[in-house]
Amino acid sequence: MFEIYLAALRGIIENSGLVGLSLGNIAMLVIAFILLYLAIGKGFEPLLLLPIAFGCLIVNLPLSGIIEGPSANNPHGGFLHYIMFGIDHEIYPIIIFMGIGALTDFGPLLANPITFLLGASAQLGVFIAVIGAMALGFTVKQAAGIGIIGGADGPTAIYLCTKLAPEILGAVAVAAYSYMSLVPLIQPPVIKLLTTKEDRAIKMDQLRPVSKLERVLFPIVSTVACGLILPACVPLVGMLMFGNLLRESGCTERLSQAAQNEILNATTIFLGISVGATMNAERFLTLDTMKIILLGLVAFGFSTAGGLALGQVFKVMSKGKINPAIGAAGVSAVPMAARVVQRVVQKENPSSFLLMHAMGPNVAGVIGTAVAAGAMLTLLTK
Repeated sequence: MFEIYLAALRGIIENSGLVGLSLGNIAMLVIAFILLYLAIGKGFEPLLLLPIAFGCLIVNLPLSGIIEGPSANNPHGGFLHYIMFGIDHEIYPIIIFMGIGALTDFGPLLANPITFLLGASAQLGVFIAVIGAMALGFTVKQAAGIGIIGGADGPTAIYLCTKLAPEILGAVAVAAYSYMSLVPLIQPPVIKLLTTKEDRAIKMDQLRPVSKLERVLFPIVSTVACGLILPACVPLVGMLMFGNLLRESGCTERLSQAAQNEILNATTIFLGISVGATMNAERFLTLDTMKIILLGLVAFGFSTAGGLALGQVFKVMSKGKINPAIGAAGVSAVPMAARVVQRVVQKENPSSFLLMHAMGPNVAGVIGTAVAAGAMLTLLTK
């Protein structure tokens, strides 16, 4: 009887995950624990960082078969094998863009259309990082996926990487969402470096009211214009604007609320877990991952600087009526970047309220990053 129990125990041990646990798996589990701490303990983009971290955790537990396709031992395949369909076929990022559109108020951008250029100039870091990545030995498609981190737009980074360079998806996604969460730490020093105290103290006039007709026409016209000029950006820009039209039409409140809440929340869960599932030890623990994280920081810094540089030009052209600090909000981290600008300028002038002014370039950055991704797809997928 003892021998039977011993044989059963030996069988359990031989088939346990402990047998297949490698040093790489252990390292990735540690990384998963760190990401969980940052999400839960520090509040760094928890809505996506937590699912990504947990996806990383479960995919690095050996022998679970959770991500394996159908086989003789598991004819139906693992759960994540099917969940990954949504990311392999670019479904999740596009649905998230619909939710972002439903949540976004384009009123500040419509009230001051010139701020759209600030969102465009904040894409500078994207192209700087592309050049840097190619110089470090990445292929042009991988460089494009890395560069888009500078737009501070996680769904766009995931969408572009899935189409151009899926092998670096995990590293790019982690870098993109990590830097998005670090906006309050990264941007203030750049703003203070490229603006003076007098610049940051400038007060701006109140924005004009935006009519309902403008709000309804904007998503329709934008979709048609972007689609005709750059067809590759239609999936992202089109769904962004569709979500916004649900919000602004006034006749689809239930659909707008669903896009903002239930649909967006469910998709966010599946997207995060799927991205985390790409973070297996063999693919993630490489020198290239460290390069990607470093290049992401460079991209983010230059994107902030690009917006600020054009902000300085607008200050001069407006004879001091435009606060150049709002250019820093041209990155796509909505609304965090705009809030950072508000906090920085209020330290110099407590009576200055620039949040709505900063939201103009902030939402323009979302469109700008999607257009930049569309341009890269057009050039690199022929």
